[in-house]
Amino acid sequence: MLTSEQQKRKPKQSKIRYTEYYDLQSIFDSLYADSLNGKTFQNLMRLIASEENIKLAYRTIKGNKGSGTPGVDKRTIKDLAALREEQYVRLIQKQFSWYTPRPVKRVEIPKPNGKTRPLGIPTIVDRIVQQCILQVLEPICEAKFHERSNGFRPNRSTEHAIAQCCRLMQVQHLHYAVDIDIRGFFDNVSHGKLIRQMWEMGIRDKKLLCIVKQMLKAQVVLPDGTRTTPTKGTPQGGILSPLLSNIVLNELDWWVTSQWEEMPTHYEYKTRQNAHGTDIKSHTYRALRRSRLKEMYIVRYADDFKIFCRSRQDAEKAFEATRLWLKDRLGLEISPEKSKVINLKQRYSEFLGFKMKVYPKGKKYVVCSHMSDKAIKQAKGKISAAIRAIQNPADDRAQYIAIQQYNSVVAGLHNYYRLATHISVDFPKLSYGLKLQMANRLRELTSKGKLERGFIKERYGKSKQLRFLNGHPLIPMGYVQTRNAQHKKKTINRYTSEGRAEIHKNLGINTDTMIWLMKNLVLDKTIEFADNRISLFAAQYGRCAVTGVDLMPYDIRCHHKVPLENGGTDEYSNLVLVTEAVHILIHATLGETIQKYLKELQLNKKQLEKLNKLRKLAGTSIIE
Repeated sequence: MLTSEQQKRKPKQSKIRYTEYYDLQSIFDSLYADSLNGKTFQNLMRLIASEENIKLAYRTIKGNKGSGTPGVDKRTIKDLAALREEQYVRLIQKQFSWYTPRPVKRVEIPKPNGKTRPLGIPTIVDRIVQQCILQVLEPICEAKFHERSNGFRPNRSTEHAIAQCCRLMQVQHLHYAVDIDIRGFFDNVSHGKLIRQMWEMGIRDKKLLCIVKQMLKAQVVLPDGTRTTPTKGTPQGGILSPLLSNIVLNELDWWVTSQWEEMPTHYEYKTRQNAHGTDIKSHTYRALRRSRLKEMYIVRYADDFKIFCRSRQDAEKAFEATRLWLKDRLGLEISPEKSKVINLKQRYSEFLGFKMKVYPKGKKYVVCSHMSDKAIKQAKGKISAAIRAIQNPADDRAQYIAIQQYNSVVAGLHNYYRLATHISVDFPKLSYGLKLQMANRLRELTSKGKLERGFIKERYGKSKQLRFLNGHPLIPMGYVQTRNAQHKKKTINRYTSEGRAEIHKNLGINTDTMIWLMKNLVLDKTIEFADNRISLFAAQYGRCAVTGVDLMPYDIRCHHKVPLENGGTDEYSNLVLVTEAVHILIHATLGETIQKYLKELQLNKKQLEKLNKLRKLAGTSIIE
C-alpha cells in the first residue's frame, strides 16, 4: 500500500470510508456512545498506537494539502510512502513509546490586511502522530461539544453558523448582538488549563495527556533560524490544534448556555423538537423571562463568536460577564476596539465575511445580510488577479488553465457568499469595475459560444452576462442568486450508523470538488481531457462509475476506457471517472494486488460486472 506511486491525497469526507476499510468505525462509534453516557477513558494509548489506527492516519494525512510540505527535517509524505508497511507502522509505534516532538517550523503567511499570520509546520512523522491521536479523541469530544459550535468539526460549516444567527435574529427576535474579539486566542491558551479541561471531558489516560503537553511545548524554529519554547498557546498549523482550541472554548459555550437555556426552573416543563431537531422550550423560557435573568445565546465558529440578547440591558450585562469570565476562567483578554454591543435594528454586525442586521417588513423584522466590506475588497482583489493571469498566456493551454483558475475563483466566491440575502446586489456592484478591466485586458471576449453539459451550463447557462474566450466560457461575476442557509440536521452524525446513512443520503454533486477540478488541472494532458473530466463529474453526479461512492479531490481518477497506447483518445465517450482504488484494480495483474483491492472495495455482483467491462477494454483479464 505505502509504496504505490499512484496513491494521492484524500479529502475530509472520504474519512468515513477509510474507517470502514480499517474496521475502526464500530470502535469510534463506541467511543462516541460511551462519551455521551459520561464514561471516562483511561486506556486510550493502546487504540491510538494500534496498527489499524496508524494505517488510517497515513491514508488520511496523504489526503491533506500540506502533506507535501516539509518540516524542519525536510521530509514529506513521499518519504513515508517509500517505507514498507511494517517499517512504517513500527516507526510510528516507536514514537509513542517515549514521545519527544521534533521542532516545529514557523512560517509567516500573508494576510489581506498586509500583516502576517504565524503558521507552525510539524515534521511529517509528528503530523502522523497527531492524526493518530485526533482520530481517537474526536468521537469522544464530539459527544461533549455544543450544538452551536460550528468550526473545525465534522459535518459542520459556516452555513450552519449563519443559519443559527438568522434564526436567533428573525425567529426568536433577538436584536442585540454581543461581538467579542479574543486577543491572540491561539497564542494565549493556557497549557495547564487545557489539560485540565481534557481531564474533565473524561480523557484520563495520563500517558496521552503527557504526549499532548509535550506537543504543546515543542520547540519552534523561527524564520531567522532562532529557536523558542512556547509556554502557552496552541500552534496554528498542527493537525490537533483545531480540536484542542474547540476543547478550550467548549467551556465558554456551555457557560453561556447555563446562564439561560439550561437554567433550572421550579417546574420541569416538557421539551419538543422542531423540524431541524432543535429543542423547543417555550414554556421553560416563559418562566425564565419572569425571573428577569439575562437572556443570551451563543453561536461560535472557532474563536469567532456572537452572543444574541433580547434587550440592550441584557446585552451589556452579557458583554461584561463574558469579558470577566474569559479573563478569570481561561486567562484570555478581549480586544476593546473590536468588541462591542450592537443594536441589529440600526447597525450591521459582521461574522465570517458577512454583515447582518434586521429591518422591518410588515409587522415583523427580517434578516438583511450582505458581504462585509472587507470581504468585497478581498474578492475584488482575487478576481482582478485571476483576470490579469489570463491576459498574456504563453500558449493556448496556459490560457485555458488561467481561465479555469478564474472560473474556480468566481464560482468559489459565489458558493460561499450566496448565503447573504442581498448577494444579488453585492456581486453586480463588485463586478462593475472588473467588467471594464476584463474588456480592456481580454479584447477577444465574445458573447457567442457553445456550452457543453456540466457545472457551468447548469448554474450559469441562462445568464446573458456569460462570455467566451477562444471558445472557453468565463463565469459571469454578477450572476449569482441567494440561497437560504440551512441548519445541520440533528440526526447527521459521523459516529452513528443512522447519522452516516443521513450524510450519504444528502450528498448531491459536491460543488467544492467541481471547483477543485477547475483549479487543479492535469498538466500533462490535453485541453479536451481536462474539459471532459469536468463534464463527466457533473454527468456522473459526482460519483464513481463502478462503486457509486462520492468522488472527492485527490481520489478522482479519469480513466481511459481504451488506453491511449491501444488507440484510445481523450474523447468524452472514452473517459470515465473512478476512485483511485478502482483505477488500480482496473489495471492490476498481480493476484496479490487484485485480492487486496477486492477485499478493500467489497464489490457486489453488479459492481464487479462494471469493473470487468473496464478491465476487458483496458486489456486486462476478467476477475471471476
